[in-house]
Amino acid sequence: MVERLSERNPVIAPDALIGEMVPPSMFDEVSFDSYIPDPNEPSQAAAVAAARDFVVRAAKLRSGGRKGLFRKASTPQGIGLYLDGGFGVGKTHLLASIYHSMPEPKAFATFGEVTNVVGALGYTDALERLAGHSVLCIDEFELDDPGDTMVVSRLLTELSARGVSIVATSNTLPGQLGEGRFAAQDFLREIQKLSSIFETLRVDGPDYRHRDLPPAPEPATEAELIAQAEATPGATLDTFTELTDQLARLHPSKYKALVDGVSLVCITDVRPAPDQAVALRLVALADRLYDADIPVVVSGAKLDELFTPEMVAGGYRKKYLRATSRLLALSRFAESVG
Repeated sequence: MVERLSERNPVIAPDALIGEMVPPSMFDEVSFDSYIPDPNEPSQAAAVAAARDFVVRAAKLRSGGRKGLFRKASTPQGIGLYLDGGFGVGKTHLLASIYHSMPEPKAFATFGEVTNVVGALGYTDALERLAGHSVLCIDEFELDDPGDTMVVSRLLTELSARGVSIVATSNTLPGQLGEGRFAAQDFLREIQKLSSIFETLRVDGPDYRHRDLPPAPEPATEAELIAQAEATPGATLDTFTELTDQLARLHPSKYKALVDGVSLVCITDVRPAPDQAVALRLVALADRLYDADIPVVVSGAKLDELFTPEMVAGGYRKKYLRATSRLLALSRFAESVG
């Protein structure tokens, strides 16, 4: 009998949520030495030097903050580094290298994972659990939701005040993160406050955002999909509706545990996401599948039809294009191992 994701019920302890804040497995072995700067892009070598310097200063600052008789009075403010640049220039490689070089405890997460942890634990608990860390590394800063922006801005401000250093990556400079999406005064004030935390460094290189996505593979027939699931140990098989209903029941912080141990995800009767809420849950799932290198096979609609043209043209365009790109990569991975 093939297992169904829709029948799994992952339970995660608060300590485990924080403990899971580590780089994706594909970045387990990266280092500053393994980053090869493009000789035609001097900003890349400069970024490596700046990242190394950040580690030296942040580690020294944190160890120095523990020497006073009264720790609260002697804890210096954390420092911040912001790596901005296009896709494919090695920002996540550098971010993971910083993480690996810093002393424990430390945390690494995407922007979405940070908001999920705060949502699951509550703001105060999340703050207290992260306040003793030497560094919080945040990959792919996304400020397309004003509520999330204000929460994360407050969190980073308070963590920095308590000695936690912050390093982040994004494809948009900090002062421009909210441009073209929201213009509320409170939102703009939060953006300004957020920018003041970071020293900004531009990493130049070819911008892969301007490359067209490769065409999606033709979907399998339902019979082919069921046969593949039954023949693959560790595979799961769900209808699109069953899966999206399950994602709605679970907090996104549980999506990683939901797919833990799965070797292949099979989804029948795929169709375009009916609304933004469903679409954003699928984005979060795609990120977890991609981080875990879990192949995906579908029947029904093609994976590049999952998000409607109206969705892709809206404020969450970056999320939807990233999710589509990742799902297409995972579907090709499934073809290669099938």
